[in-house]
Amino acid sequence: MKLRVRIAILTMGFSGLVAEILLLRELLIVFSGNELCIGIILSNWLILEALGSWWAGRRADAAKFPLEAYTAITLLFSLSTLTGIYLARILKLLVGVSIGESIGLMPMVYTSFLILLPVSGLHGAQFTYSCRLYAEVAVRGAAAAGRVYMIETVGTIIGGVASTYLLIPYLNSFQAAAWLALINVIACLALFAQGRSLAGYKKTAIVGLAVIALSSAAAIVGDLPGRLHVAAVNAQWPNQKVVHYQNSPYGNVAVIENQGQYTFFLDGVPSIIVPVPDHYFVEEFIHLPMLAHPEPEELLFISGGAGGMIDEALKHPTVTAITYAELDPLLLALFEKFPTPLTAAELNDKRVSITNTDGRRLLKTTDDTYDVIFLGILDPSNLQTNRFFTQEFFRLARNMLKPGGILVIGLPGSLTYHSDAMRDLNSCIYHTLETVFSHIRVIPGDGSHLLLSSDAPGVSTADRVGIVRRMMRRGISAQAVMPWRIENKLHRGWQQWYADFLEGGSEKINRDFQPVGLFYSLSHWNERFAPTFSGIFAQLERIDLQVIAGALGLALLLYVVFGGKGAGTRRSGITLAIFTTGFAGMYFDLMIIFAFQSIYGYVFSWIGLLVATFMAGAAVGALLTTRADFRPSGCLKAFVGIDAAIACFAVGCPYILITAHGAIGGLGADPFARTLFLLISFICGTLTGAQFPLANRIYPKNGTDFTRTAGLLYASDLLGGWFGGIVGAVVLLPILGIASTGAAIGMVKVAGLIVLTVQIQRTLGGGNHGRLLS
Repeated sequence: MKLRVRIAILTMGFSGLVAEILLLRELLIVFSGNELCIGIILSNWLILEALGSWWAGRRADAAKFPLEAYTAITLLFSLSTLTGIYLARILKLLVGVSIGESIGLMPMVYTSFLILLPVSGLHGAQFTYSCRLYAEVAVRGAAAAGRVYMIETVGTIIGGVASTYLLIPYLNSFQAAAWLALINVIACLALFAQGRSLAGYKKTAIVGLAVIALSSAAAIVGDLPGRLHVAAVNAQWPNQKVVHYQNSPYGNVAVIENQGQYTFFLDGVPSIIVPVPDHYFVEEFIHLPMLAHPEPEELLFISGGAGGMIDEALKHPTVTAITYAELDPLLLALFEKFPTPLTAAELNDKRVSITNTDGRRLLKTTDDTYDVIFLGILDPSNLQTNRFFTQEFFRLARNMLKPGGILVIGLPGSLTYHSDAMRDLNSCIYHTLETVFSHIRVIPGDGSHLLLSSDAPGVSTADRVGIVRRMMRRGISAQAVMPWRIENKLHRGWQQWYADFLEGGSEKINRDFQPVGLFYSLSHWNERFAPTFSGIFAQLERIDLQVIAGALGLALLLYVVFGGKGAGTRRSGITLAIFTTGFAGMYFDLMIIFAFQSIYGYVFSWIGLLVATFMAGAAVGALLTTRADFRPSGCLKAFVGIDAAIACFAVGCPYILITAHGAIGGLGADPFARTLFLLISFICGTLTGAQFPLANRIYPKNGTDFTRTAGLLYASDLLGGWFGGIVGAVVLLPILGIASTGAAIGMVKVAGLIVLTVQIQRTLGGGNHGRLLS
């Protein structure tokens, strides 16, 4: 029976991670690929697990039928995972958001909370009941919780690897969830087959579980999950003809067809429209920069080149070669699957070379240089796109431009509507460009502002006469670049207009590991879709290390002066330490995810592996401290030592990434880089996982309340993770960057360590050292 309980716990850990990744990916698509929602989703998952663990902890010790309760919770968990995937698909319909529109920050928080509520809450309850089951067949007392934590973590590791290399690449979400349900039913059936059913209806339970297992298998064989997937896609896109819907390692691509017009949606956001694009935007974006250059021959398009832009560039007779870099090969494959005269002509032209690679990686590895580099991404709305609006990218692009070369980017803008968020976004990116390029020409517009950056003064001095002369000489004919429109667009007054617009705006520099541009984009985005909370973002921007240090210092002063001295207060120091470890653990997770996405741009496919590696470290840490034969005083010393180590690592870890990123010219170009990410993730997990078993040994008042203690400490750990995810993802990491956020986390851990030390000293002073360590 002991082996079967362990297998059930492994299955629980496996199922929890797979369900979490499946729902995270579905919600990430609905939330327009914005990686900040990763912190929100992971945080909500943790807080709901904490609630489920706390709720079950108040009942598991006294439960008369723990096996039956565990089985019922497991079956409900499996069913709620399938339901959650469907609800995520139709989320925009449920909240009244139209197709192509983004969801605001606060709706992200409460909608993800509600969808995850049954799944995560039930998984938290599983943990506490599994502690009760394990205590009945294996070790008793506080050690049971540590062993369950360790075994569950091993299952989580397996789930992360399976998600990355098996489930996600080959199955849709419904198929993966169906297999998950079948595995859980089989695990419960194995428990009943050998276990002791306290309710007295063992045979009935076995028959019922067998029927459920056979029904699940028949549904999978009959492709019921596949039909659910099609039904969910149709419900997600009502009154639309969805001709293709597929996840790739880089995101989700949906293709909508309407009377021969195709719209390609990337993570729910319309990206490319063919064969009739927005001619005015495309022509201005291409022809004005091309005409500002005296002889553009070699061009580079980074994303978004297909669907009109390359076609317009090919109209210039000076062009001899165009390189088109598109990160996601699925998008290019779909252009071939759904061909149009426009895409066929531009992508099959002999002068066009297409490469399935990241634009930044291409610039780092190619020997070619370019006359004009077009960035077909118009907003740093997520980490994947923000990495093309940073100082590091601008320097890389400048180095690959020929003398007189031009970098062309677009930013959200309007000639009539101004807002603080739009101003700060434009100002941040403009000032970042100024640190790299000598000359920047702004061509304002409705919908987007065009920024031409170069080290040659010609980009600033180009006027109507010269541009029109080049247009006539090259034989360019287009609706958006008629001479009278050119005169309007190039009027000198626009430069002063834009300077006035930026007055008082942010002068912060957008960097890879301090993506403040992403924060301003999020603020602008939220201002459009949830304006009620726009004032909150203005206040959040003021947060810095001095504010955090002052708040922590004041809290510590109040505690030292007025802190309680009871036994409950002493134990609260341990609870606080676990809470801050959960906070730090979530920061470590998000730091790794954010840094990986900032460098590579495809964390969508690696997130399961990164989380699994983190959990592998947690399992090793839990194993080491669970098996260590500590004396009571040694146990407490180890607990305090680990707390201090977490504080030090929080401060030092970001500098490892920053130093390596700078030393080798960018981690993305080095094969060692991904191994470094996995190693750091493993170390972070080891440190955070080592404390939980120790806390379960030094916290209890007596030896009989271990299940309640496990539930309380587990909930504290998850609650800290929830707080860290919300604050870290939305505020600290985008505004402060990974280095300053690490310093802030270190200060939080040090503050908690001071509280714990004061409590220990007060306990020693009261002669109750033994009670604290019992």
